[in-house]
Amino acid sequence: MIEDKEFQKKIKKAERKAYLALFFSLIASVLLILTVYDPTLSIFETKKTAIIYSDIIEDEDKIENGVHIRTGLLDAEGLMTVVNNCTNCHSAKLVTQNRMNAERWNETIKWMQKTQNLWDLGGNQEVIVNYLVANYPPIAKGRRMILKDIDWYKLEN
Repeated sequence: MIEDKEFQKKIKKAERKAYLALFFSLIASVLLILTVYDPTLSIFETKKTAIIYSDIIEDEDKIENGVHIRTGLLDAEGLMTVVNNCTNCHSAKLVTQNRMNAERWNETIKWMQKTQNLWDLGGNQEVIVNYLVANYPPIAKGRRMILKDIDWYKLEN
């Protein structure tokens, strides 16, 4: 029996050595394959990406086809005064959709100064109002034409 136990111990010891040899040969195989396909071992390096900054500077006050590109306002005398004073607080679309006469624009400006903390425009107010009245006047909206020559029919309940 003692010989059997010693024999089994020797077998287990040999088995462990075989597993260790197999493990190290597997590691060696992986390293060999890695160095064959990638000799610099770049797989372990961190990728460095360069950030490229471009110095493209567009003219913010560019005007094409009579329209100020940044705001969409029409090019006319007083345009930059309107851009500098009106588009600080709101979109130029808000300015263009509110078509008013000079009296209404002046009332609106007074209201904004009183309730919205608009600064005193001084002499610019006249330039702004003149620009808005000239380029965005009120549009007269009428009723549609009367329908004529229509063969009407009666709805039945």
